[in-house]
Amino acid sequence: MSDMQRIGAEAQNIGDVQALMDAFCPMHVILDASGHIVHVGATLQKLRASLPLEGRGFLDVFELRRPQSVKTMDELLNSAGLKLHLRLRGEPETALKGALAPLADGRGAVLNLGFGISLLDAVRDYALVSSDFAATDLAIEMLYLVEAKSAAMEASRKLNLRLQGAMIAAEEQAFTDTLTGLKNRRAMDHVLARLIEAGREFALMHIDLDFFKAVNDTLCHAAGDHVLQNVARIMVEETRSDDTVARVGGDEFVILFDGLTDRETLVRVAERIIQKLEVPMPFGAHMCHVSASCGTVLSVSHDAPDAVRMLADADLALYASKHAGRAQHSFFRLEMREAGMSPEISGVIPAAVAPRKGTAGEAENRRKDRPI
Repeated sequence: MSDMQRIGAEAQNIGDVQALMDAFCPMHVILDASGHIVHVGATLQKLRASLPLEGRGFLDVFELRRPQSVKTMDELLNSAGLKLHLRLRGEPETALKGALAPLADGRGAVLNLGFGISLLDAVRDYALVSSDFAATDLAIEMLYLVEAKSAAMEASRKLNLRLQGAMIAAEEQAFTDTLTGLKNRRAMDHVLARLIEAGREFALMHIDLDFFKAVNDTLCHAAGDHVLQNVARIMVEETRSDDTVARVGGDEFVILFDGLTDRETLVRVAERIIQKLEVPMPFGAHMCHVSASCGTVLSVSHDAPDAVRMLADADLALYASKHAGRAQHSFFRLEMREAGMSPEISGVIPAAVAPRKGTAGEAENRRKDRPI
């Protein structure tokens, strides 16, 4: 066979290899004996669309990460059968994996490349589609699985958000007084226990409305609800956002002042609440008259604050205010406990604590007649 025939046969062989590789391996590289790129698959060229790869040195285009010792074509040929870890030079530096097979008679080599775990990044960076992969490549199935997983995770995330929202709403409802929007007894107990457990200094103010029953009896329960809603608004306005205002009974309220134990400040808060609640509240053609009695206990007054004991002591201070003529504020004193003024503590309602007869207006006049 003449040299020309031999060259023609080799060219034909190379052409056959190229045709086969183009059909089955769109990520292949064919190298000549000097290590220059003779041909690349369409997908591989797509990764560097603005840079023709044919004719360039393989190691000028690709950085061989493993094995790192490969610096020449001979060393590259010696890596046949090994898994190669490569990276395209330039941006983006796409990671690739590949395997090399030498051509006969030292005419070069063929490498087949793949993305491995960088598949998702490559699809995003180069806008690859299914036709960019070999028909037998599992990359498409993997992409479908990843997409399905992403969709399932997104659906799960949205479901979790809805469930969390529903749980938060349910918890909020469980801790909220539906009429006034204040915290309820359950929420107050929770906050009180948390303050005690954390060793925080705080004040507990127990407030009871005076003459509220008369509003319900003489007008209607709708008028009573209207009064309670206005009372709640006033208490929120006169306290800080960090304070807990709770309705713990029909016309009973508790305020927890986190970090506040200054007596003068607490007196001013109580006086503002009492003063504002004494202003008649219009309901239709009628005016609703109520007042408030307050009793406060400080956590610093107890060596080891206890929720039940503090609530009882605040109740004692409250009934001291009732006993003194209502529409007043009192701090708990130890002698109150010894006297047992509270009906909840003593089991009976002392005559001095029993509700006075008469209208709210008469009570207000009596209060005004007392020396300040």
